[in-house]
Amino acid sequence: MQWRGLIAAVASISVVGIAIGLGMPLLSFVLEARGFSAGMIGLNTAVAGVASLAAAPFATPLAIRFGMVPVVLAMLAVGGLSFSGFYFVESFSGWFVLRALLHFAITVLFILSESWINHCAPPARRGFVLGLYATVLSLGFAAGPWIFAQLGSGGFLPFGFTLCLIALAAVPVLFATRDAPDLAEEGGLSTGADFWRYIVLVPTATFAVFVFGAVETGGFALFPVYGLRIGYGESSAALLLTMIGLGNVVLQIPLGLLSDRVRDRRVILLVCAVIGLAGMIALPHVAHDWYLTAGMLFVWGGVVAGLYTVGLAHLGSMLTGRQLVAANAAFVFCYALGMLLGPAAIGAGMEVAGPDGFAHVLAIFFAAYVVLVLARQLFRPRKPA
Repeated sequence: MQWRGLIAAVASISVVGIAIGLGMPLLSFVLEARGFSAGMIGLNTAVAGVASLAAAPFATPLAIRFGMVPVVLAMLAVGGLSFSGFYFVESFSGWFVLRALLHFAITVLFILSESWINHCAPPARRGFVLGLYATVLSLGFAAGPWIFAQLGSGGFLPFGFTLCLIALAAVPVLFATRDAPDLAEEGGLSTGADFWRYIVLVPTATFAVFVFGAVETGGFALFPVYGLRIGYGESSAALLLTMIGLGNVVLQIPLGLLSDRVRDRRVILLVCAVIGLAGMIALPHVAHDWYLTAGMLFVWGGVVAGLYTVGLAHLGSMLTGRQLVAANAAFVFCYALGMLLGPAAIGAGMEVAGPDGFAHVLAIFFAAYVVLVLARQLFRPRKPA
């Protein structure tokens, strides 16, 4: 276990989680206080997804050209400065630029940090390490809104606090300079061509994270609406959403450990998708009972999040070096694509089929993934996916 590199990578990405969890409500409240409409706030927020899609192809070339550690440090600096810039920039058009810079930096940090974690993890414990990473990241996402509740949205304090956190995250990265993979020493392709080809070369992983991005973002955005439409109050619906998040935190390490003991991680990915499908088939039938729904969503949320954790471990077990970074870029790109398409598809489903359209659309995402994995198992059994 390469502990210095692992700590550096986890520290940088955990700060990203906290920044996202704190920044989403903070920036929305600041724009609201400045008199912007909900539509304009949503439009500005949507820039995050577009910036993530645009950033993914650049991660590998940047890391090869300048080195992984310098790029990680540069992205931490860009992220910290752009986040604090929201406090000083009054122009709404300027916020679009800042949002694009922030999420460009966040996306590159995700790609390089996850690749670094995969590089540092020994093969026999890769699933455990990535489960630990996913747990820490989930805790960071959860800590962000709590920190926001303590600091509020007034003044520079929440912006300065985040800037200090990002500065602290750079310290372990500096100490782990020699533990990062040197991508410049490897042969082979060094252009964005790597990125695009891995989208189709590793579809079991990239489509898994596409489904997870759609389910996570669309589910979290529209589950409160679903809860209200089937008769729950705001607090009851919010608590059900919390149960999904708790399952995500609790079950990632067990899923990672399990994936270390299975020869082919595609089996775990298939099981995660089947449980996701079963949960959405069951949801309309159990939704009348809050406690039964809460228990089901706890397990469902944790298992479905395994599509990300185990999918990342699947990449790391097949690839190394710059190939892993390029594949990780494709992985994050597909996640961002799911983030964009998921909410729109689920919203349209609820418009057409009523509240049950929520579960029906999510079930379609899972079913499509199950068909893909089974087809690859049946027709290409001897080739890695």
